[in-house]
Amino acid sequence: MLQPAPYAADPTKTRGRLHLQPESPGRSAFQRDRDRIIHSSAFRRMKHKTQVFVSVDGDHYRTRLTHSLEVAQIARSIARRLGLDEDLTEALALAHDLGHTAFGHAGEEALSAKMAPWGGFDHNANTIRIVTYLEHRYVPFDGLNLTWETLEGLAKHNGPVSSPPWALAEYVAQHDLELHTFASLEAQVAALSDDIAYNTHDVDDGLRAGLFTIDDLMVVPLVAETWERLRRQYPQAPKERLRPELIRNMVGHLVLDLLGETGRRLERLQPLSADDIRRAGQPVAAFSSAVQPLERELKHFLRTRMYHHYKVQHSTDLAKGVIGDLFDLYLDDPLRMPPEWSSRAAAAAMPDRVRTVADFIAGMTDNFALKELARLTGRQPIEI
Repeated sequence: MLQPAPYAADPTKTRGRLHLQPESPGRSAFQRDRDRIIHSSAFRRMKHKTQVFVSVDGDHYRTRLTHSLEVAQIARSIARRLGLDEDLTEALALAHDLGHTAFGHAGEEALSAKMAPWGGFDHNANTIRIVTYLEHRYVPFDGLNLTWETLEGLAKHNGPVSSPPWALAEYVAQHDLELHTFASLEAQVAALSDDIAYNTHDVDDGLRAGLFTIDDLMVVPLVAETWERLRRQYPQAPKERLRPELIRNMVGHLVLDLLGETGRRLERLQPLSADDIRRAGQPVAAFSSAVQPLERELKHFLRTRMYHHYKVQHSTDLAKGVIGDLFDLYLDDPLRMPPEWSSRAAAAAMPDRVRTVADFIAGMTDNFALKELARLTGRQPIEI
């Protein structure tokens, strides 16, 4: 095993947890965080939450859970090569999508629109709300009581946060996560591993769904270069056998580029601690200037040919209606929610009452949301 780099997060020097606890024998503080995330209810619910395709569309498409597992695998591999703390990196990768609603970004857009008068809804901030407040697995405290480093990474893995959403602002008022700085290199690696995973695996799911073909993808240089190399290497192989090779090779290409560019930035910066990474003034983990435009072109193709495809758009439009209707129904009569939620809403003043409704809806899986709408209205806009 490689020696930890001087700029890696050190679990023996963690800034600790909001609620004091003795650490677990035989596990580092970051291993304990990862284990708490895996055993949480929110983590289990991701198996029936949309990544791109509504989860009832088929068994082979990615869900939030399988996507998060793939992100964790990529992130941990990169962390090992860079000498980072693999357990913190894995914890952040596994937890980064906990705050997503049912039906993916469509659900988030619908809930954010309904919540606009009360501060809106943001899935990253909702992840913090889940792990610090909404999970009820321990007697002494709400949430999972994760370390400062894990919470910091979840809050600002995409960079400093100058205008935190209400859910994040509410938490940092009692536990400063230093939102004005960059996050640890472990968090930066987890964030870019997310990009690598969804860019490449959405190509795989889009091909499987028939939204576009290999020939259509030849306008994307990153795909075209990889495909032509594979065709020369395996001239007799049918396209269907080459598709997994295409995805695997694209992942490998992006990982190696990220390692190379991050290594160059580390060489220039010469950081001696994790705090040197936080104070660097720019991201340290990054793709090279040669690959950045290639990655943007791939994202543009997926946005136009997959996320905005009429088949995907039709199901997401229906999904927005499900979330919006449930919000109106529960806000009109909180007793329509289960007792543990309706009693919490009844005891709360505004805006906490409406935020309780949003908490309940944000935690739903695709299937549960559809069943709830059918129970309350008899309507089932998407077949389960």
